[in-house]
Amino acid sequence: MSLQETIPVPIFEDVDREIFLRDIYPRRVPAVLRGVSLGACVDLWDVESLSQRGGDREVKIHVSESPQMNFLHKNFIYKTLPFSTFVKRASEQKHSDFFICEDECYYLRSLGEDVRKEPADLKKQFPDLAKDFHLPDFFEPHQFFSSVFRISSCGLQLWTHYDVMDNLLAQVTGRKRVVLFSPQDALHLYLSGDKSEVVDIDCPDLTVFPNFVKAARHECVLEPGDLLFIPALWFHNTLALQFGVGVNVFWRHLPEDSYDRKDPYGNKDPVAAARALQGLERALNALEELPPDYRDFYGRRMIQRIQKRTQPSDSHAP
Repeated sequence: MSLQETIPVPIFEDVDREIFLRDIYPRRVPAVLRGVSLGACVDLWDVESLSQRGGDREVKIHVSESPQMNFLHKNFIYKTLPFSTFVKRASEQKHSDFFICEDECYYLRSLGEDVRKEPADLKKQFPDLAKDFHLPDFFEPHQFFSSVFRISSCGLQLWTHYDVMDNLLAQVTGRKRVVLFSPQDALHLYLSGDKSEVVDIDCPDLTVFPNFVKAARHECVLEPGDLLFIPALWFHNTLALQFGVGVNVFWRHLPEDSYDRKDPYGNKDPVAAARALQGLERALNALEELPPDYRDFYGRRMIQRIQKRTQPSDSHAP
């Protein structure tokens, strides 16, 4: 989309812990890390090997007739398949066995043993495969939250959303395009909770989403073996250019008690933020008791106070 600014995500070669923590992490912007060892998984995790070693463990998957999965409108269904069967189907362009249609798309996002309480952990859900995967020690062990195993059909595009924890997306096999948007562009993304209502980010309906073009688009294509650092609150949208396997590793960069302890997915707003949003909702309900002109006046005052209290001051201002 020519009207929208596109910024390439910077690529860093042969990054170690020291370089990451000194030169990349403090900047709080996405970065592709190339040449970092992920272990034997890059060479071993082909379709045949995954099918054999993953076995017949039952996995819950997303199945969609459309390659653009939309969580807000739920244009997919949940189904359960043996892991080996799922891998075979996800790697195919056309299916002889299917749920909806012969060119349906598949997506696996691994879950914890108790999906309501436990975060996903590759070592627990797929212990044999986990032996092949190595992640650099870019954060402290006690900060670890989850390692999410992801497999998607070629062409599958996942909705734009943000996470509240820092994460590294390890692209083990296949190529994947990732488009990211800064937290500072949140007002241009038409949010519903943590997700954008703009499903087609390449050809958006500008009559419905006219301000979307104001959001700068940060873009990269991940090759097998690449790592992508996605700082917390950065919106991201992924498109599988090939059948691909990846692992997302999330860690707590805020104090542990900042996060909702009952959140196994790691995508609920921090406790203080959730409390603030609830307070805002109560304030807005109170304004409903006023006539329209008073409601408009005090609404503007609230916006001014929020901006003054939350937006960082310009240290270079005269």
